[in-house]
Amino acid sequence: MDEQNPYRSPEARIVEQPGTSDLAGLGGRLAAALLDGLMMLVINLPLMYVGGYFRAVFDAAAVGGRPPFTLMLTWGGIGLVIFLLVQGYPLATWGQTWGKRILRIRIADLQGGRPSFATLLLRRYLPMQAVSLIPFIGVLLVWVDILMIFRADRRCAHDLIAGTRVVKAA
Repeated sequence: MDEQNPYRSPEARIVEQPGTSDLAGLGGRLAAALLDGLMMLVINLPLMYVGGYFRAVFDAAAVGGRPPFTLMLTWGGIGLVIFLLVQGYPLATWGQTWGKRILRIRIADLQGGRPSFATLLLRRYLPMQAVSLIPFIGVLLVWVDILMIFRADRRCAHDLIAGTRVVKAA
């Protein structure tokens, strides 16, 4: 009799997509990114203060302008160098940033192996770092990259560019 009930709630079977069982969860990826970002802020902000970056930005804003692009490019390069000094070893050794290592997730190629350091640097991190420096549209493109995590395969734009995915570490 229950099969004929037109008021019964619909039922659906949840079927996991093939190859997604080992993917890192959204919360773990977010927490790892926040840990990595906080680590970089703690290092970069004092250097930017001492290096005069904030003074230049405030001086440009006081006259209604923007800081020179060369200043932004210089500090983007300095940030990349600091990123490599802090995150280079765990990326080259384990395919993880410190945040990913703490949360037991790692970057893998599409076959599950560890991508080369060159792939991680030149295809995963450098393109998005460069895009983020483009005035106006850079911020939009970074948000598009971040929001792509909600795809079924949980791969952001930087993962698609590098041919990587983030998985649970063994």
